[in-house]
Amino acid sequence: MRQHSLIMYGGKKLLTFILSVFILSVTVFYVARLAPGDPLVSYYGDRVEKMSPEERFLAEEKLGLHDPIHVQYVRWLSNAARGELGVSFKYKMDAAEVVAGRAGNTLLLGGVGFALLFVLSLLLGTLCAWREDSLMDRVICRVGTAASCIPEFWLSLVLILVFSVALRWLPSSGAYSIGREGGAADRIVHLILPMTVVVGSHLWYYAYMVRNRILEETRADYVLLARSKGLTRSAVLFRHCLRGVMPSYLSLMAVSVPHVLGGTYIVETVFSYPGLGTLSYESARYKDYDLLMLLCILSGALVILCSIIAQVINEKIDPRLRSGGEAESREVTEL
Repeated sequence: MRQHSLIMYGGKKLLTFILSVFILSVTVFYVARLAPGDPLVSYYGDRVEKMSPEERFLAEEKLGLHDPIHVQYVRWLSNAARGELGVSFKYKMDAAEVVAGRAGNTLLLGGVGFALLFVLSLLLGTLCAWREDSLMDRVICRVGTAASCIPEFWLSLVLILVFSVALRWLPSSGAYSIGREGGAADRIVHLILPMTVVVGSHLWYYAYMVRNRILEETRADYVLLARSKGLTRSAVLFRHCLRGVMPSYLSLMAVSVPHVLGGTYIVETVFSYPGLGTLSYESARYKDYDLLMLLCILSGALVILCSIIAQVINEKIDPRLRSGGEAESREVTEL
């Protein structure tokens, strides 16, 4: 019986994921093609201006742009189901190959940035909760609140102006120097400024949530009982409160993926970092339909998957969320 319940539960989550990705694909496909712009410019460049009406008609027919949008979508969906994700108009190669060439850079920047954000937010929030209402806690709270209000693009420009233009300490763009793509030290130097923005712009937002959650936990009944037995505040906080906060913190970080991913894409664009964020901007700007579809589907699928993971964690923390939904469904069935 339990195994059957788990299969049904997993099946519902899988169906939710597939349906969400399908709705996303339809929305992106229609919005991209209805938006103003000329996709022929991406494929043919400046030659479009010299094309005659007949040549333009043949060019659009070659790219399959003359068919109604719903016909184009069905054709794209059937090709995608076979693993054929289309050709990039701008790069004249398979869209999957273009994305594969840039994905590593985004995984490095976003992945390491997310890991640092996860660790530093937990440490900073715990430190502030441990030193509640101290001078250090008050200063960090005020500075962090002010820093979290600074937009990523503005912070990126300030760092470029100070460390790249004025001081000339760090590079202002790219993922590596020309001819040194294999050098680890060179890549680290190029990552310092973008990574600082990715982590710094989100750090206090999540650290403040950790701080407040730990402080709520310290006022729970079991903590008062532990203190009455002689345990110090530090022992209770690190041995018990922090452990009780971790499940909700994991859920919070799973939900934060869209937030961090969006910030990473903005940072890549400002720093001209050759990742998926810069590629997304270029594909949207030049109406590179197949490449734009692939990037949106990948990003959207990641966001949807993380949201489902966060929901699963929340249901594990509080089984009433799951049992409540099952009870409601039973009531509806009975009616």
